[in-house]
Amino acid sequence: MDWLSLRSTYPNPKGQPERCGRLLALRRVLDGSQYDGIPNDFATERSGAGEYIPLSRRRPSVRTNMCRTVVEDSVSLLFGDTHWPSFVANSPETVEALTAFSSCAGLEQIFNQAAIQGSIGSVAVLAEVAENVPRLTLLDTAFLTPHWSADNGELTAVYERYTVKGRDLAAQGYVIPEDNMAVDYWWQRTWTVNDCEILTPWPVAAGAQGARDENRSVRHGLGFVPIVWIRNLGGCSDDPDGDCTFERAIDTVIEADYLLSQAGRGLKYGSDPTLVLKTGGMPGGPAREGGASSALTLPPEGDAKLLEINGNAAEAVLGHYRELRAIVLEQLHGNRAHADKISAAQSGRAMEMMCLPLIWLADRLRQSYGAGLCDLLRMICRFTHVVNGGLKIDGAAFTDLEPSGIGLHWPPWFAPTEPELLQLAQGLVTAVDGGLISNETACTIYSARIGIADAASEWAKISEELSKGTRVAKSAETTRKDSNSGKTLSHQVTA
Repeated sequence: MDWLSLRSTYPNPKGQPERCGRLLALRRVLDGSQYDGIPNDFATERSGAGEYIPLSRRRPSVRTNMCRTVVEDSVSLLFGDTHWPSFVANSPETVEALTAFSSCAGLEQIFNQAAIQGSIGSVAVLAEVAENVPRLTLLDTAFLTPHWSADNGELTAVYERYTVKGRDLAAQGYVIPEDNMAVDYWWQRTWTVNDCEILTPWPVAAGAQGARDENRSVRHGLGFVPIVWIRNLGGCSDDPDGDCTFERAIDTVIEADYLLSQAGRGLKYGSDPTLVLKTGGMPGGPAREGGASSALTLPPEGDAKLLEINGNAAEAVLGHYRELRAIVLEQLHGNRAHADKISAAQSGRAMEMMCLPLIWLADRLRQSYGAGLCDLLRMICRFTHVVNGGLKIDGAAFTDLEPSGIGLHWPPWFAPTEPELLQLAQGLVTAVDGGLISNETACTIYSARIGIADAASEWAKISEELSKGTRVAKSAETTRKDSNSGKTLSHQVTA
């Protein structure tokens, strides 16, 4: 069974665009629930009527979840504990405010989850302000339909629409007739540049949609849609979704899951083989158990054998699985290194070479989610211009933040070791002494290696210290000369 066959077994969401069904199917793979709809477990070979059940109609007993593994590895390298970028901007106040916002809003955790959730193709981040405090929410893009302006490419509207049971609406305060508690209703919300419109839910079977719910709708008047739409791994501007991180390897993962499930079944079968009796002219029947040695009594022309499996078959299966695993990781640019084969601590450069395919994937993700993060930071600055009283971030009020020059400074993939830093410093000193590069360039190279975001300010501090040291040296030289002159004059007077 391949991915197309498995996907055809999923229910098709009615009244939704085609991309909705595709994203929901990919999310099943990401969550590891892609086989949950198959009714038969892998150990069941026969139905109640005695019919043989093909393997494609049985749930595999082994789920490798390699797609999720590669996604989590790439995201940990993208927004992990030591890989979260620092913010830069032309205004120091903007940097201070955005850094405080990142800490208070839990921006690192939100974007970690956004990168995992968006690996199916896209993710949306909703920014809201309650009592001048900003908060963020991740939205499910499978049920969202965005529209962009043809002039500047900004979002002009985002439609959210999905079905919900009448009983769930009644629990939210809607008036639903008792007969319609199990009926499916449409729930729709629309964000525009000035509005957040919510319609009154209406039954799916009804022809006309509901009217505007004035009690729940809000006119925000921001002048922009407060949503940041992020396409995974780029994508064209006309498509709401980017490329899925793992879709190209799903077929191979399904093959590996069924292969390991069948191999496990074979090993269990080898531990408890089937007994076959050749009874000759005697009538057949179940084998008897008992006696001192559980012996079987057979006629002279009878025979008994065990259906066993050669142990070489299990090794061949494992070898085939290792090849499938290598293919999956090669397709997804995952990490093919084994941690148990690393005998000693590796340098940062060695770790980069060992995880080079994964770094290539994370570098592409940096372009997508880094751009989305910058868009969100600019949106926070826009909030400070349109919200009365500005934004309250970490107990301080910020108004009219300047968004120009907003960017990200990414740390190195792996922290350099002390011998690497010493070797780099010695090489830079040799290059400066040989006249190959300037001191400022050497400072820029070394600052980038150790993770300093603003190399220019670092060089300014060094220049200030150098000039201060020069002034101190000149002052000491002047003092020494004055002292020597005084001694000479005293000697002449004495003479």
